Amino acid sequence: MALFQLDDEYDQNADPQALVEENRRLRKVCQALIERVESGSAANGAPYAAFEHAVLLAEQVRERTDALHRALDELNQVNAQLREAHAEAQAANQSKSKFLAAVSHDLLQPLNAARLFTSALETHALPQDAQPLVGRIGRSLKDVESLLGTLVDMSRLDAGVLQADKAPFSVDTLLDALAEEYRQVAGVRGLALHYVGSSVVVESDLSLLARIIRNFLSNAVRYTPQGRILLGCRRRPNGLEIMVADTGPGIAEQQRERIFQEFQRDALTSQQHSRGLGLGLAIVDRISTMLAHPVTLVSTPGQGACFSVTVPYGQHAPRLPGPVTARLETDFSRQVVWVIDDDPTILEGMQALLGQWGCRVRAAGTVTALEAASDGERPQVLLVDYQLGQRRENGLTLAKRLERRYPGLATVVITANHDAEISRQAREAGMHCLLKPLKPLRLRMLLTSLLAQ
Repeated sequence: MALFQLDDEYDQNADPQALVEENRRLRKVCQALIERVESGSAANGAPYAAFEHAVLLAEQVRERTDALHRALDELNQVNAQLREAHAEAQAANQSKSKFLAAVSHDLLQPLNAARLFTSALETHALPQDAQPLVGRIGRSLKDVESLLGTLVDMSRLDAGVLQADKAPFSVDTLLDALAEEYRQVAGVRGLALHYVGSSVVVESDLSLLARIIRNFLSNAVRYTPQGRILLGCRRRPNGLEIMVADTGPGIAEQQRERIFQEFQRDALTSQQHSRGLGLGLAIVDRISTMLAHPVTLVSTPGQGACFSVTVPYGQHAPRLPGPVTARLETDFSRQVVWVIDDDPTILEGMQALLGQWGCRVRAAGTVTALEAASDGERPQVLLVDYQLGQRRENGLTLAKRLERRYPGLATVVITANHDAEISRQAREAGMHCLLKPLKPLRLRMLLTSLLAQ
């Protein structure tokens, strides 16, 4: 405004020379102002370039904003797809859980019956050429049991169905039975099993811990061509270390992490031992992680390997009668054993097996039929299936009712369901729990212990 006001002060009669000088002065002022504006604008010093630069930045901002909106739209679509996939995965897991429940019961039932019949047949006086055939049938059934059980266990772990039921127990309750079982298994392969027992109380899930040690023992027997196997314990500051060592070929250092992965086995030994899926140690790794029980491996190639699991110490708790390994030849001839199961094949198999052991077996699908066939005899032991068809009460409920009717009755609940809640309820009720397929040696050891009371 000052410039315009300055110009307004001159009229048409002003001196031309003065106007020229004033014009020159104003040009200098304008030039100075332009230079000041240019010096404070873009780096190239040109006002138009500054304008172009601003326009370019605005265009880039607009393009990037559009790109961001497109990315957000794509991200929303991906999130929607992920939500849909997650929902489908949850539905698949539910179907998987239902399938596993069916596998655990419907497929393991006939396998359990076959194992019972085979074990009963082995005790018969068979022709000499038939005995090896029965033995091969038994080993084949054990292989099927192992493979099917491994697949079910891995699927249950992946689906989160398998849960821990930790409780204090004396470790010899578990190890005595495993030592007796695998002493016979090792003997068949010409191996010696040395067992160093312990009565230390630990806190863990007995069934899941048994799976870990069974895998150690099974691998030791499978991959040790000759020599011996050691099962023992060592006290550590943070818990009891349960060890299984062998005199096998050992495991190379580069293989020690890989063998704990799915479908992986030691390259040197797997060529000679084709059975198995390579899932045993993968299951060990997952169960030990779930239980928070560290697993270690020490091995010298050519000299053997030692697998161990460290279990925390537990407070002393009233213990159920454990297996008695020294009295397997107990006379069962006067012992009355009741068996309740809704599967007629299982009933026949249990009658055949227990009858060969000398028990007075009464087997039926209902309590009414069982009592009608007993002629007033009081049972010493009850073997009851947990899942009893479509009945309102399960095996645990039925067993409690019978224990009230027959005081002193010892109960063993048998189930194909590995749910930790079932074993917990059985333990709290003072009962034992065995899983299908039933291992005849484990059953005989438990009956020996129960009937000895």
